[in-house]
Amino acid sequence: MVKSVKPSSELLSGAKTPTQETLFTPRFYTTDFDAIAHMDISAHEPELRAILEELRADYNRHHFVRDAKFEKCWDNIEAETRIAFIDFLERSCTSEFSGFLLFKELSRRLKNRNPVLAEAFHFMARDEARHAGFLNKAMADFNLSLDLGYLTKNRTYTFFPPEWIIYAVYLSEKIGYWRYIIMYRYLESHPEQQFYPLFRYFESWCQDENRHGDFFKALLESQPRLWNNWKARLWVRFFLLAVFVTHTLTVFERAKFYESIGLDAREYNTQVIHKTNETAARAFPVILNTFHPQFFSRLEQCSENNLKIAQINGSDRPRIVRFCQKLPLILSTVWHCLRIYLIKPIDAQSLRGTVY
Repeated sequence: MVKSVKPSSELLSGAKTPTQETLFTPRFYTTDFDAIAHMDISAHEPELRAILEELRADYNRHHFVRDAKFEKCWDNIEAETRIAFIDFLERSCTSEFSGFLLFKELSRRLKNRNPVLAEAFHFMARDEARHAGFLNKAMADFNLSLDLGYLTKNRTYTFFPPEWIIYAVYLSEKIGYWRYIIMYRYLESHPEQQFYPLFRYFESWCQDENRHGDFFKALLESQPRLWNNWKARLWVRFFLLAVFVTHTLTVFERAKFYESIGLDAREYNTQVIHKTNETAARAFPVILNTFHPQFFSRLEQCSENNLKIAQINGSDRPRIVRFCQKLPLILSTVWHCLRIYLIKPIDAQSLRGTVY
């Protein structure tokens, strides 16, 4: 019997408690749909239509089919690896499903007002739903599944203005590409580490992420106010930093999972961030200096603070005591983030034309 995971569930199948909603779990978003509907995309409409044609072609429509390699019992996976892997599946499924809900609503709201964007969001919703469903079936192999209907109705929805949505989704898709392709290439050369067949699907999976990111890049470039002024330069630095901090914290939280497939969490995090930052230079006016000697040391200090905060949250001390213990760690994290933000950025204009 497959058990359905809800936020209030108890320990399931001896594996894990479901991930609680925190600052760093995947978010569910809503936005100003009218503002997006009225966006003038004419400056980059040919590029947007070209990517739309790729989305319409649906190159992966036959890819996400479970084969005979899934048809076995997975009880042989060591307990610690099993817990870490299920956490990876749950967070990834939640993230994909969040994207599906946002894109589906954008498509519905824009259908009769901006047909190009509406159709693109429809196809991107299709991809995200396919990913979420495939991940949920993987969870079922471990006698668990996410109650996606429950998540739809009960998850907190965060409002982001359209420009924030464009920045955040572009980076989410591009960092998703690098996360999956780096893991896929490593496991392709180390097949002995592939303890579950899902990993074989990551190459085509990440191509979906890449196409989505390319669409949001073209959408961003069609709106000059999102990249050609000083405010845009400050905002893109903020979103790059937010994405990199979140990635660092989640990777080190999930270090056991990466160890289980032979990846070093620190090296993996560093490579993903470098590659995502380089890719962002194609769309953003500035990028962060990820090679600055303090960049990763401060990111990792944020991660250490986060792990200590998690330990404090898990204690049975009174709430006021826990708050007092966490406050210096929170302030330390804010300070390190501010110091990273103030590192002189790199002018991306000088990097245009470089192929990564």
